[in-house]
Amino acid sequence: MSVDAPPSSLIDRPGFGALFMPKLVTVLREGYGLAAFRADVAAGLTVAIVALPLSMAIAIASGAPPERGLFTAIVGGFLVSALGGSRFQIGGPAGAFIVLVAAAVDRHGIDGVVLATTMAGVFLMVAGYLRLGTFIKFIPYPVTVGFTAGIAVIIFASQVKDLLGLTIAGKEPGEIIAKAEVLARALPTINVGALALAVLTIGAIFGLKRVRPHWPGMLIAVAAAAVVTWAFALPVETIASRFGGIPSMLPAPALPEFSFAKAQAVLPDAIAFALLGAIESLLSAVVADGMTGRRHRSNCELVAQGVANIGSAMFGGICVTGTIARTATNVRAGARGPIAGMLHSAFLLLFMLLAAPLAGYIPLAALAGVLAIVAWNMAEKHEFATLLRSSRGDAVVLLATFLLTVFRDLTEGIVVGFALGAVLFISRMAAASGVEEHAPLVPPDRADANGKRTPYDSGLATDTKVVVYRLAGAFFFGTASTVGAVLDRIADQRKAFVIDFSAVPFVDSTAANVIAGIGRKAERHGVRVYITGAVPAVRRALLLAGARRPQVRYLPHIDDAVREAHRL
Repeated sequence: MSVDAPPSSLIDRPGFGALFMPKLVTVLREGYGLAAFRADVAAGLTVAIVALPLSMAIAIASGAPPERGLFTAIVGGFLVSALGGSRFQIGGPAGAFIVLVAAAVDRHGIDGVVLATTMAGVFLMVAGYLRLGTFIKFIPYPVTVGFTAGIAVIIFASQVKDLLGLTIAGKEPGEIIAKAEVLARALPTINVGALALAVLTIGAIFGLKRVRPHWPGMLIAVAAAAVVTWAFALPVETIASRFGGIPSMLPAPALPEFSFAKAQAVLPDAIAFALLGAIESLLSAVVADGMTGRRHRSNCELVAQGVANIGSAMFGGICVTGTIARTATNVRAGARGPIAGMLHSAFLLLFMLLAAPLAGYIPLAALAGVLAIVAWNMAEKHEFATLLRSSRGDAVVLLATFLLTVFRDLTEGIVVGFALGAVLFISRMAAASGVEEHAPLVPPDRADANGKRTPYDSGLATDTKVVVYRLAGAFFFGTASTVGAVLDRIADQRKAFVIDFSAVPFVDSTAANVIAGIGRKAERHGVRVYITGAVPAVRRALLLAGARRPQVRYLPHIDDAVREAHRL
C-alpha cells in the first residue's frame, strides 16, 4: 500500500542528516516534558515485564543460554529505540528468529551466531544507507504469512520435548519429520510434573488474558510455575539445572572472533538474519504507524537495527529486530516516544541485576508453555484462512512458502515465496497505480517537519475503548490482511475499531471482501467497526462486498466515529 504524495518535483528533498536523524531527536525537539516522561516510564515498565520471560524463552529455544536473550533485549533494544526511525519500536529477540538461530547454533556454535549477527548488522546498515528499506514494502503479504505460520509450526514442534518433559537419547533432530519420529518414540518417558507445569502456564496465560487483560500474564504464569516447582521440589528441568542460572550483570563488550574462513561459513546465515530482521522490524513499525497516525523512516530504522545487532553481538547477544507484540504493547501502554523503549531496556537490566538468582528456579516446561503461546499467536490463523479463500495466486504463494519453510528450509521458503509472489505483487501494484497518476507506488522517506506538525496526541492510542487504524494509498489484498492482523492482535479487548479510508483512492475486490470478513468477525465478538472518510467509489466497492450494516458503519471523520463509539 502506498501513501499519497505529490509529484516528485514538488517534494522538498531532505538531506542525509534529516533522513537519518533518530526519532529520539525529533521527540526531544518537539518538547519533552515531565508528563511525557512519566508516561514513558509506565510504558517502559509494562513492556519490560512482558519482555522478561519472552527474552529468556526465545534464547533457550534458539539453542542459546537464557542470559543471551536478556543481553539482546537490553543492549539491542536500547539502541533500536535510541537510534531508530520509529518513535514506538521495541527491539529485542523475536520468535521469528528461533528457527534461523537454532540452525546456525547447530552448524557453527554460539560464536558463529555472534559473528553472523555482527555481519547481519553491517548488511542492515548498508541497506539503510543505500535507502533499500523503501523497497521492502514490496514484499507480498502471502509470503510473510506463509513463513510466519511455518515458523510457528516449527517453534511449537521444538517445544514438545520440554512441554512433556521427554528424555531423548542423543541430540534432537532439526528436521520436522525426523523430530516427530524421535518425539513419538520418546513418549513413554513423559514427565507428569513437567506436563502439569506446562498446562498450568498455558492455562494461566489464557485465563488472565480473558479476566485480567492488563495484567502481565506471561510473567505471572512463569513466576507461579517457579514457586510451585520450588515448593513441591518437582523433579523437572529448570534454568539452574540445565544452564547453571544466569549472571547478574552484563559481560564486558568484545568483538567476535573473526577469520575469513569463518565469515564465509556463516555468510548465508548472516544474509538470512538481515533479510528477516529487515522484514520483521519494518512490519512492526508499520503496525505502530497504523495505531498512532505517525510515520516511521524505514531507512533510518534499518540503520538502527544494524547498529543494534552489532551492539548485541559485542555483548554476546543474538539477533535483534523490531517486535510487533511488544511494540503494540508499548503504544497501548501510553508511550510518547523512544525513551519508553530505552527505559524498557533499563528496567530489564535492573531486573537482571536484582533477580538473577531467582531465575534459576524457572522450569523449562513453563518457558516452553510461553513459547507455545507465542507460536499460537504467530500462526496468523485468520489471515492464513483468508488468503486461501481469496485467490488462487495468493493461495499458491502462501502454501509454497509455508510448506517449504516447514519441511525444507526457511531461507528456501522465503526465496521461492518471493519469486512466486513478486509477479503477483507487481501485477496488482501496476493495476492499482493507474488510479494514482501522480503518486509513487512506494513513498520516499521524508524529514520531520518540526513546527509544521501537530504535537503527538496519545489519547487515541491509549483509548481503552477504541482502536483507530489509518490507511493510505491504493488498498490491495496484501495490506488488507494487515488490517485483519491488527484487529486480531490489538482490538480484541476493545469495543470499537475505526478504519480511516480518507487517504485511500482505490479498493480492489479482494481487499473489500477482507474488510467485509473483518466486520462479520467483529460483530461476533461484540466489536463495532467504523469506516471513516471513504470516497464514493471506495464505499461502493466495500458495500458490494458485503461491508454494510450492522457489521460496518460509515462516518465522515475519525472524530465522529470515536464520539459515537463512546456513546455505546
